[in-house]
Amino acid sequence: MSDLSNKTVVITGGARGIGAEVARKAVAGGAHVVVADLLEADGQDLVKELGERARFIRLDVTSEEEWQRAADFAVAEFGRIDGLVNNAGISTGQPLETETVEHFRQVLDINLTGVFIGMRTVIPGMKANGGGSIVNISSAAGLMGLALTSSYGASKWGVRGLSKIGAVELGTSRIRVNSVHPGMTYTPMTAQVGIKEGEGNYPNTPMGRVGEASEIADAVVYLLSDAASYVTGAELAVDGGWTTGPTVKYVMGQ
Repeated sequence: MSDLSNKTVVITGGARGIGAEVARKAVAGGAHVVVADLLEADGQDLVKELGERARFIRLDVTSEEEWQRAADFAVAEFGRIDGLVNNAGISTGQPLETETVEHFRQVLDINLTGVFIGMRTVIPGMKANGGGSIVNISSAAGLMGLALTSSYGASKWGVRGLSKIGAVELGTSRIRVNSVHPGMTYTPMTAQVGIKEGEGNYPNTPMGRVGEASEIADAVVYLLSDAASYVTGAELAVDGGWTTGPTVKYVMGQ
């Protein structure tokens, strides 16, 4: 289920966190990987770690020109693009009534418009190659109403919907489009807001812990692989049961 032999995968936001773990697992599965990110130092360090089957390119996901440059780079280096992981994004939290229009637009531009541009950029090449797999990283906040996420949550609901539209439109071209919905996961980004690795019962998930980036990466690699050849339009929650509903402690015999 992790066999990506002879596939080329582009990963946005790939320099650290979930994106970096996807890159590691993809290379371990036999893929060639293009790590695309604004974090140049982190990205260069990662591709050195990954070896000859990895390359780094700087990418601002809101730029059509930079997206095309990244796609052309991937094809020039490895011949084709078989998989795209739209992982780049920013996370924010503030009440709806204090959210500014400027900030709301900025978050949607990065988290949603960036995904749209990336999909549109790689589709022609995937069609010419006979298919491919696009995995869009949404969020648990794209499956439920989550307080203090007006811009972030709206963008992630948008990613979920865009993924389904892509799946419907591109199915006959053998391009699969799926969304992955991580719950609270320990990464450098979430560490900045106080999330700690293995922290107790936050956010009150049935499994009683935060997730690890490698657990999200496993789900992404599965969707990139031929093991998921009949999976498209799916929304895969990797959230410890968070979005299933309120946690109720169950005691045997009661």
